[in-house]
Amino acid sequence: MASCHACGREYDATTRVSFRAACDGCGADAHVCLNCRFHDPGEHNQCRESQAEPVVDKDRANRCDWFQAGEGARAAADETAASRAKLDALFKKKGP
Repeated sequence: MASCHACGREYDATTRVSFRAACDGCGADAHVCLNCRFHDPGEHNQCRESQAEPVVDKDRANRCDWFQAGEGARAAADETAASRAKLDALFKKKGP
């Protein structure tokens, strides 16, 4: 289920998210990089879609044709945390 990058409210992503769509919970723009499944802070231009044009403001509405609603920033953060935990276990690093 897709969720808003600003407030975390889940929304229906089975239909196309329009360029002007906004979150019903907080009013934040919905068609933004931070809500896209391709957004990844670790990638070049913070996007896993190599054909997408660079977007400067990741939290503002844009006209990217590659946008696909997804977990966006939260999924990338969860993936990073999971990877770090695996590395810590591999090198037997104790907790914080």
